[in-house]
Amino acid sequence: MELATNVSQFGSLVRRHRFRLIEALPWVAIVAVYLLFPTSLALGTQVLIMILFALSLDLLLGYAGITSLGHAAFFGLGAYVAGILTVHGVADPLLGLLISALACAFFGLITGSVILRTHGLPLLMLTLGILLMCAEAANRAVSITGGADGLQGMVVGPLLGFLEFDMRSRVAYCYSAVVLAVVFVFVRTLVHAPFGRMLVGIQLNSLRMSAVGTPVRRRLIIVYAIAGAIAGIAGALNAQTNEFVGPTVLSLELSAGVLTMLIFGGVGRLYGAFVGAAFYMVLHDYLARAEPAYWYLWLGVLLIVVVLYGKGGILGWCDRLYSACFDRSVRRQTPANTKEHGA
Repeated sequence: MELATNVSQFGSLVRRHRFRLIEALPWVAIVAVYLLFPTSLALGTQVLIMILFALSLDLLLGYAGITSLGHAAFFGLGAYVAGILTVHGVADPLLGLLISALACAFFGLITGSVILRTHGLPLLMLTLGILLMCAEAANRAVSITGGADGLQGMVVGPLLGFLEFDMRSRVAYCYSAVVLAVVFVFVRTLVHAPFGRMLVGIQLNSLRMSAVGTPVRRRLIIVYAIAGAIAGIAGALNAQTNEFVGPTVLSLELSAGVLTMLIFGGVGRLYGAFVGAAFYMVLHDYLARAEPAYWYLWLGVLLIVVVLYGKGGILGWCDRLYSACFDRSVRRQTPANTKEHGA
């Protein structure tokens, strides 16, 4: 009986991990952008980096229920670590990426063990406080970070020893896409594994999960560190592909922006980070050129509309549209079937 139960649980886990055909659409789109829009790969690279950043926040907010206004602290720390390493002779991009991820994971463990004793509004304010402290530290450490002028003199080495970063951002785009794919597979596996199911249970009812023996706080600290490491990878990618790190990587605007991306795409759905980040970045680019003085106004109006009338963001709208069309097709078939049976 126990063996049958274990086999059944394993089969359920495999089914949850099974890759569906529709999940290939974002990756097809990434390849299509590279082939069809070769002059827009710089923007495409930034979109991929923001998708990775939004994915890290979705792991916190959508699955663990940890609301953060200071997630840019990890993005900025990863960017500065990668930049400082490059300036001091560690020009290998992959090594810089790895060290940035480890530094941000350690930072997440330290800060998470302190701030995750709280929840709700106090937690929100603590995450914001950490971001402001990091921003002030980067601004004052002029000899290390360059202060308000940013980190100068970054020269990133060739990827894998022979792929030089070019002006058309072709290598940068492919590099960011591969890193995003690797991290996405890891996150997808994590959220469908028992650890991820545990996070959802903690979000729904932490007291009940604690009562059944789940180490709630320890799990939250671990996922906070993992999300911080992923955000640090995104920041390191941003620094390496731009060969510059400035104070904006530790701004509240960046934290609010990535939260807006998730709201647009859909919180608690991994592909919501893809849809929301791409939508936000393309809309930002268009509005900044079309309405440079008022683009924030139109972005704010759209955000209000999505929050009030678009539960689940763009993916939520797509689900409701699909359900409506499917239900309508079922209704059309039902009378004919009923008549046939009645005859």
